[in-house]
Amino acid sequence: MNKGRLEAFSDGVVAIIITIMVLDLKVPESADMSALKPALTVFFSYVISFVFVAIYWNNHHHLFQPVKRINGRILWANMHLLFWLSLIPFATRWMDEHVNASLPVAVYGVILLFCAIAYSILTRVLVVTQDPDSILAKAVGKDVKGGLSVLIYLLAIPLAFVKPWIAYTLFILVALMWVIPDRRIENHLE
Repeated sequence: MNKGRLEAFSDGVVAIIITIMVLDLKVPESADMSALKPALTVFFSYVISFVFVAIYWNNHHHLFQPVKRINGRILWANMHLLFWLSLIPFATRWMDEHVNASLPVAVYGVILLFCAIAYSILTRVLVVTQDPDSILAKAVGKDVKGGLSVLIYLLAIPLAFVKPWIAYTLFILVALMWVIPDRRIENHLE
């Protein structure tokens, strides 16, 4: 199978996820500055979720650049990632409506955790289905940032029950780690 179909489908799903999230942004009822105040938390949740989805889209693009072969295992691993990404709008909306509630923040963290795990699984499946000396195998290495992200999510989930703002801070920390694109693959392609 041509990897272009998988990439196009994934791009479409990501576009729909972002569209669903932006549709949850409601226009304020009045035209003064005070009407914007309640929308700030919703906007913050949207921005952080948009950044996470953008990070996954960006890294997915880089991950597939050196890929030569696609098989059923790769298709299912990719669908697994898209499943978890597709839950981000739900968790974002729930968090919007209950900003200081622990459970919605913890659930958001669980979804981010499973997105990270699914991305790691996709990466491993891609590596083992390519040639052992492929650019991808050389570039991926130990994936320290991926492992650290999982660890931070594992800390953030229970800490959401202590103070939700601690979990928010940890989510932002992970986003900041990944906002700069991972250059490992590009460095090996050059």
